Amino acid sequence: MTELKPISPHAPTFKAIFGAAWHALPPPFKKHYRNRPYSQERFRVSGSMSVTTSPLLRLFAPLSRLMGGIPLVNATDIPVTVDFESEATSRAFHFNRLFHLPGGKPWRFHSRMVPTGGSRLVEEMKFRLGWRVRFAFEGGRVKLHHDGYALCAFGRHIPLPLGWLIGSVEAEEWITGDDRFDMCVHINHPLFGQVYEYRGSFDTSAIPPLEDDTDHG
Repeated sequence: MTELKPISPHAPTFKAIFGAAWHALPPPFKKHYRNRPYSQERFRVSGSMSVTTSPLLRLFAPLSRLMGGIPLVNATDIPVTVDFESEATSRAFHFNRLFHLPGGKPWRFHSRMVPTGGSRLVEEMKFRLGWRVRFAFEGGRVKLHHDGYALCAFGRHIPLPLGWLIGSVEAEEWITGDDRFDMCVHINHPLFGQVYEYRGSFDTSAIPPLEDDTDHG
């Protein structure tokens, strides 16, 4: 049996998450996921997004803004910046998104991705709800597969059976140029169908290329 080479603590956080598929990632994805753990690395991508929200979900927009949740609006071509931030004391990875909505105050949506083993992470939101997600690189795309919800409390992720209430979340990203990737996130409810979608296109040219990491496991 071939012994697997351990991942170096200096390797990007997502190298262990993608596993053997890491080296097959195109350069824009390598930039996107290049943050290293236990560091203060911070990289930014800029782009534009369109958001579609069902009328029922839009009723909760003020609450979602107050709690730092997703933007529950209908808008197109929203200028957006996303900061990818490491955490100096852990392997956690932060998405710090700023939506510059037309005619209003920018909407910030910040979440913290915590690796939980293998290809699995929990995306922790401000209000202690966590989305359990499994990452994969399939058919040339990064895919985020729904794995349930969790209550994030006392350093634990306690499973919550909320699929019947919130629905399931799926996301994917794909390459559209030498320094660009597009992405899409949608929420499907078991009774109401698709109730939410945001999709966008981002430029990674401001992020320096990841140096050759073959010596880092």
